Amino acid sequence: MTLGFAVDLKKAPESVELKTHNRWHPNIPLVKSFKPGDSFRVECYDWTGGQIGNNDKANDVRDVNLTRVHYLSGPFGVDGAEPGDLLVVDINDVGALPESPWRFTGIFAKENGGGFLVDQYPDAKKAIWDLNGVFCTSRHVPGVRWPGIIHPGLIGCLPSQELLDKANKREAALIATNPNRVPPLAAPPFADTALMGQMDAKAAAAAAKEAWRTVPPREHGGNCDIKNLCRGSRVYFPVYVKGAGLSMGDIHWSQGDGEITFCGAVEMAGFLDIGVDLIKDGINKYGIKNPIFQSSKIEPKFSEYLIFEGISVDEQGKQYYLDATVAYRQACLNAIEYLKKFGYSGEQAYVILGTAPVEGRISGIVDIPNACATVAIPTEIFDFDIKPNAAGPTKKSFGADVATAS
Repeated sequence: MTLGFAVDLKKAPESVELKTHNRWHPNIPLVKSFKPGDSFRVECYDWTGGQIGNNDKANDVRDVNLTRVHYLSGPFGVDGAEPGDLLVVDINDVGALPESPWRFTGIFAKENGGGFLVDQYPDAKKAIWDLNGVFCTSRHVPGVRWPGIIHPGLIGCLPSQELLDKANKREAALIATNPNRVPPLAAPPFADTALMGQMDAKAAAAAAKEAWRTVPPREHGGNCDIKNLCRGSRVYFPVYVKGAGLSMGDIHWSQGDGEITFCGAVEMAGFLDIGVDLIKDGINKYGIKNPIFQSSKIEPKFSEYLIFEGISVDEQGKQYYLDATVAYRQACLNAIEYLKKFGYSGEQAYVILGTAPVEGRISGIVDIPNACATVAIPTEIFDFDIKPNAAGPTKKSFGADVATAS
């Protein structure tokens, strides 16, 4: 297998010769080019570039510098790729780097990004995960064990200058509606900590002032955090620049739909084995605006779920009109309250929803005034029975909790 990109986990990404990039910009140079039909391996740092440690304190999660993330390996060119084409990417394998045998999950503090349930859980917390073959367990979240659905949280192609400008304009307009909001409404360009791959210093300084931060997904792909985009899947990316400029990172051992704690997956450094091909004029042929993908035949399968509903009525009883975000938040909060009855802290239950292969759905979006969202938890991940019964829940004493900041 050709090695397209190597990382050195003993060094900070900023200090190595072959630089990753933590911004999106059309002028970031390609690190290597491949022919349609080629396969290659890509090594990746964890999304924070090594800012999180294997310990029992969450100070590092509290203090993560989010202007430095994500550290992306690439961009890779594909010979013959032109704007308007579709880049076909086969995710043939995803795995762990042997020098990084542990994983982490964080609940982010409100002042540093927060999570989906930031008002209920505003403080920084952390869980460390260990692997046993294909299974993960955590000393901070006892009683659960499941196989990995390993996937890149972030993968996409370089944007065109036109797309870059358009997204910057619309995100700036959103920020302007409430510029002092905590957490902020969006992540605008920030040049000070930009890492622009192999660009020379002068060009990098200029490009960093307009380069996209990597926090959100956009039309080119990016930080979509789709758990089913795992090994064995195939993705079709719109091409916006000559050569395509494919980059990737933010590898997850496992994740629930929504990655709701923000650093909600089982995060890891690792590798991807990638195959590439082209569909000429594919955007036009298929009417593609955002990436599409085919799911894998080798995802872990579960036979039984406990499913929690939520509707468009918030915690204070306020009614919303077909608001799927409110409904999904209520489904998550309902699941957390249920798991607390078995002895989990709210934070442990929150971590389970973010990291386990939980299925999230918009189950109804037409029955005014309430959207209905569901969160389905596979019951087999627990080493005890969580199903309701006449006797009521048996509360367990787990003897551990997620790590907190001091």
